[in-house]
Formats: sequence, structure tokens, C-alpha cells
Amino acid sequence: MSSLDELIQRARLLLSEGHSPGQIADELSLSMETVTWLLTQQKGAAIPKDVHIDWTAVSGYAPALDEIASMMETRYFCSERGTDLSSEQEATVIAGISISGIPLAALIAAREGMKLAIYHPSKQGTGEHPVGSISGNFSSVHGERCIIVDDVITSGNTMKEVVQYFRKNGASPLAIWVIFDKRGLKDVDGVPVYSLFRISRID
Repeated sequence: MSSLDELIQRARLLLSEGHSPGQIADELSLSMETVTWLLTQQKGAAIPKDVHIDWTAVSGYAPALDEIASMMETRYFCSERGTDLSSEQEATVIAGISISGIPLAALIAAREGMKLAIYHPSKQGTGEHPVGSISGNFSSVHGERCIIVDDVITSGNTMKEVVQYFRKNGASPLAIWVIFDKRGLKDVDGVPVYSLFRISRID
């Protein structure tokens, strides 16, 4: 069975279990366009150009996940070496994007002794017009300087949503930390992106 066939089966299984397309996209680290194609197989529709990333060997093993979190911190602080950050530029909250950004953000927040916020993107919501939200069970972002943490930037749409939400709700997003960046973004609406790996597809 090809890897494409396996992705189609996994996407259909997740859908049959009641997952939304947004949740499937998160679970498979794929764009919504790719997930729609996997689920519908529309005749004549070109296969979307996307890259599937399977990092379960690391994400399913807490000590390895902790090492990845440490690498993300090192990547950021090495990039900022020589920069004298004022207190207005230092982060006060680590914000994890649900669902894969949460364990990374929790590990980083614990290591840095900072507050932890959790953001649920609109694509994980329900109803005709789902909206994103900050979990009330964790830190608020209002008045905070935030580092946003997730596993993958696929299209960049979720990060744009998060940055806009934070600014609208009185937060200052300082940086975006991800393991994999499929877009090769330097920033999202002026917020710098620090990725461990940039993924590109060469056709």
C-alpha cells in the first residue's frame, strides 16, 4: 500500500470517528486543501502539493519531546544572541496551539518558569462559523507578551488567526516557535518565525 493510500485510509477513519476536517488536518499535519482532497477524491482535481510529516517516534516519547522543546528554546535564544532584550521585549506567556503545540509549550513554560496559555484554533471548532479561543483553564493572554508554540506551519492560516486574535485581545505576540515550517516563512504579520526545520517540496 502506498503512503498516499495510507493517508486516504487514515483520513477516512478519522472522519468516520467523528473528527472534523480541521482536526484531521491537525492530526495528519496536512493542509485543509489536502485533507479535503483525501476525503473526496474529486475527479479531475489535481493532487494538492503538500508534505506529510510523521514525527510520532518523537511526539509519542516524552523524553524525546522534551529534547525537541529544548532545541526550540536554543534556536530562539541563539538567534537573539547579542540582542539586549528590554523587559518590554521579554515574554511572559508561552502559548501552545491545540493540540500538538500544547505539550511543547507546557515543557517550555515549565523550564522557563512562565505562564502557560492554550489556544484552540477555529478549525477545531463546531458550527457553521467556528471561532478560535483561549482556554479559560489556563493563563489569559490579555496584557501579556507571548511566544506562540506549535509543531507545524502548513499553510500559515492558523498562525495568522492566532496573531490577530492575540492582538485583538490585548496581547503582544513576540515570536512563533515551530518544529517544522512547510512555507519557509520569516514572519507572520510581523511576528518572527523560528523553526527547527524548513520543509520544501521539489517537483
